[in-house]
Amino acid sequence: MPIDIRAFRQTVSQFVTGVTVIATEVDGEIRAMTANAFTSVSLDPPLVLFCASKMSKTGQLVHAAEGFSVNILRQDQQALSTYFAGVLNQPTRPPFHFVPWDGGPRLEGCAAALGCAMHAIVEGGDHWIVLGRVLALHHGIEPRHPLVFFSGRYGSLAASSGGLAPDLQAGSGPILSEHW
Repeated sequence: MPIDIRAFRQTVSQFVTGVTVIATEVDGEIRAMTANAFTSVSLDPPLVLFCASKMSKTGQLVHAAEGFSVNILRQDQQALSTYFAGVLNQPTRPPFHFVPWDGGPRLEGCAAALGCAMHAIVEGGDHWIVLGRVLALHHGIEPRHPLVFFSGRYGSLAASSGGLAPDLQAGSGPILSEHW
């Protein structure tokens, strides 16, 4: 039975993600996009990946890029996220500045950033899976509260109540654990 695309999207939106701006320079022009499809892949060598729609401007340029930066946004940078996502109903362009950096242009004011050399590009359905070898790390100034995305909305990290999730209460069945 085929998976309903809308139901699939609603289900995966239950996974909380951070929000990044991926930036690259191609032919002297900086291109940037908002991405929450980002993760670390390997420690040795240090590799990360992001996914870009083949139809997006960035997706159409990734093969020409030598590197890119992953700029992890702060909680107060939601306007930058929507701007680089191409949301058109913003009254003004939010202020931002990119600085030259190893791997790609770095967004000033971000919580953290990774500068990457292009490692590989793999086809993944209607997206490109772009792997980068990490060349440089940047940590923004404190506090570095991240911008998060969950169920189609921006959010923030809240302190835990300390209680167990409802399906983990005592007597509800085995709890499986794997230690890495």
